[in-house]
Amino acid sequence: MGSPERSRCVFCNIANKLEDTEILYEDDEVCVFRDIKPASSYHILTIPKRHIEDAKSLTPADKDLVARMLSVSQELLSKNNLSVEDARFGYHWPPFRSVHHLHLHTIAPESEMGFISRMIFKKDSYWFVSPEYIESRLQ
Repeated sequence: MGSPERSRCVFCNIANKLEDTEILYEDDEVCVFRDIKPASSYHILTIPKRHIEDAKSLTPADKDLVARMLSVSQELLSKNNLSVEDARFGYHWPPFRSVHHLHLHTIAPESEMGFISRMIFKKDSYWFVSPEYIESRLQ
């Protein structure tokens, strides 16, 4: 099998190690790296290795993947001595996203987020939705 080809999707390139991005965690399904514009001292993105356009593109068949993305993110918080209670998790809802590859934001500590970040990553807004909301759509 040859090496993967470069994609127009930057997150596919990161998952395929075609970008010089530090991978914090990876397994067969997901890949985790730092957000380039952190909203707090710890801000990571958890992505599926398979290209999925966005949260609206998910189907009930993706339910386990979405649960895996959240559990990996929570494990990384714990490993970094950060509290899940003082963290914000979510997905940007189309069309409010800059990268067209599904990604879960994990931001901690939530209490350190500035005003602009609180707006961009506003809990349960029509542009930023919770993992629970996504799960409820996949029933």
